[in-house]
Amino acid sequence: MSETAVLDRVRELAPLIRERAATAEKDRRLPDQSVKELKESGLMRLLQPKRYGGFESDPRLFYEALLTVAAACGSTGWVTGVVGVHPWQIALFPDQVQREVWGEDPDTWVSSSYMPGGRMTPTEGGYTLNGRWSFSSGCDHCQWVILGVILDRGDGAPPAMWNVLIPRTDYRIEDVWQVMGLSGTGSNDVIVEDLFVPEHRAIDLVKMFAWESPGLAVNTSPLYRLPFATMFSNAITGAIIGMAEGILAENLEYTKARVSKSWGKATEDPYTVSALGAAASEVDACRTHLMRNIGEMYETALAGGEITLDVRSRARRDQVQGTARAIAAIDDIFDRSGAGTIMLSNPIQRLWRDAHAGRHHTVNSIDRSLHSYGMTVMGFNPTDVMI
Repeated sequence: MSETAVLDRVRELAPLIRERAATAEKDRRLPDQSVKELKESGLMRLLQPKRYGGFESDPRLFYEALLTVAAACGSTGWVTGVVGVHPWQIALFPDQVQREVWGEDPDTWVSSSYMPGGRMTPTEGGYTLNGRWSFSSGCDHCQWVILGVILDRGDGAPPAMWNVLIPRTDYRIEDVWQVMGLSGTGSNDVIVEDLFVPEHRAIDLVKMFAWESPGLAVNTSPLYRLPFATMFSNAITGAIIGMAEGILAENLEYTKARVSKSWGKATEDPYTVSALGAAASEVDACRTHLMRNIGEMYETALAGGEITLDVRSRARRDQVQGTARAIAAIDDIFDRSGAGTIMLSNPIQRLWRDAHAGRHHTVNSIDRSLHSYGMTVMGFNPTDVMI
């Protein structure tokens, strides 16, 4: 299968995923059939090393596929973005870890919870880990999890931020996911108790952000020279932009058929029609910025160049603004769409709730990110680590 064939297949699947959106919400997890189809499509292997059955594709293909899925179902798009970007990070772990995850099944899925929900202490041959982590999207369908941890280095040294990779046999999932949006993501809690973590399954985030991860010794594609902060944060915002595109598409059809008590045919209401045009322009600008930033970084990496701090800061600026602008656009048209959009049978309200739920992810914290951008372009140090 070629990379472009993956995208074609995802577009074919989108109507089926849309039909199951209500089921995903009701069951508070992705339908097994959707998971099966996503695996078979190859989408979740677009960022995976070729050495383990992946495509090592142009990352713009991944984000294009992500937007397509999210437009059909917000929850499925969210899991696609979060879980689908993990193969990129796993490629930075030691090769032994990559063999453990993908050696028998290249379609193995991995969830995550990056906020440091536990502490890790060194022991012979590795570490001991305890903790509880929230918001592990798609975890019911995953066989491993990436967890953010605080490493206690002892001897008065300040603690360090690390990530660890844990197999499904070593943690339990607690069902706590009762939410108003993104219900279908099944973003439940992960609990680890007195677990021995082998040394090779832990990675130093300082080294990862500095492109000094052990996996780069074997995964030499320019794809893996992109910044983690840009790749992950745009998996979140890409899903939200996709949801906004889905609302626009749904709203266009809804408006063509709607009869307004004030205007008669809704298409005769010039303000609503104009608002649709403005919203479409805003959402398209968000998409364009995302693809521009990812594309420029990738082209720079292909040419062996340095992805500068200014470029990374701009990408962070556009990412947080992409979330904010997309949601502002859909709020405007949602508020103009009449009472029919609040019916649970209307897909617009579900996508609207899903997008607002996604806005609350910590990676969308806007003020610090915009301040950091301003400081960076004036020649000072950034104040945001997610660049």
